[in-house]
Amino acid sequence: MAPVIECEALTKCFRSLRAVDGLTFAVEPGSVVGFLGPNGAGKSTTIRLLLGFLRPSSGTSQLLGGRPLTEKSLLGRVGYLPGDFQMEPRMTGRELFRWFGRLRGRFDERRVDSLVERLDAQPDKPFGTLSKGNRQKIGIIQAFQHRPDVLLLDEPSTGLDPLVQQQFLRLLREAAEDGAAVLFSSHVLPEVERAVDRLIIIRAGRIVDQAAVEDLLLRARQRLDLRYRGPVPADVVGALPGVVHAAVHGCEATITVDGPVGPALRAAADLGDLQRIRTAGDELEELFLSYYADRPAHSVVAEVAP
Repeated sequence: MAPVIECEALTKCFRSLRAVDGLTFAVEPGSVVGFLGPNGAGKSTTIRLLLGFLRPSSGTSQLLGGRPLTEKSLLGRVGYLPGDFQMEPRMTGRELFRWFGRLRGRFDERRVDSLVERLDAQPDKPFGTLSKGNRQKIGIIQAFQHRPDVLLLDEPSTGLDPLVQQQFLRLLREAAEDGAAVLFSSHVLPEVERAVDRLIIIRAGRIVDQAAVEDLLLRARQRLDLRYRGPVPADVVGALPGVVHAAVHGCEATITVDGPVGPALRAAADLGDLQRIRTAGDELEELFLSYYADRPAHSVVAEVAP
């Protein structure tokens, strides 16, 4: 299927500051794409360019073949949640949902009621009286209420408790199954891993990687905790196959493995009476941090506790 979210060689400069530079990507119907990067990397700027809030200095950006702010027919087909969702403090969520319904030309009260129940939202209280998490629920509902063809979500799960996060992830998958194209930025890496089909990783306004989650995880280093019955030599642990970092404290060792873990674990079992193996870190987080770490790509270090 043809993509409905498109950026091609997109650049945006603010005076002498280049906010994004040479971004090229597309999001197809029925897919969920995660947009990752630290604060200031250019994620929000890119989303605002797609919506038409900003104009690119060069290149093109389109949603559904046009720009929502200049083509009113697209307003009812796009759902947007900004990173810092705000509304008139005296206004209630239910009033906001109806207002957006008039703006977009469609309002389904049963759909709204269903979303309110699923997210345990408080739509009849003034926005200014709500907690951060409850304000975020209102923002999510307004973005999903009209079953849009495109969803642009900027840090959508901020302030949500774990149970509501699970409901939000289900909403994402349901939207994709209905054919929506979804692009969302997040710092919650386990959430991204569970929700997305593909990742775009951005650094200083440039894409440093984009691929299917499964492909990225194959490249990710894995960090493992090993516990032996007795002490093990740090230099030997650091020399295990594929190990790029090792920290040894008496009977316990933490190793970081680049590539398949099988050879390292088989060799680790030969060092002594191996009692326990436990995953010590999130693979996606390790990969994400590797794009921003100042350390060399490969370094083997053995640390011995005094």
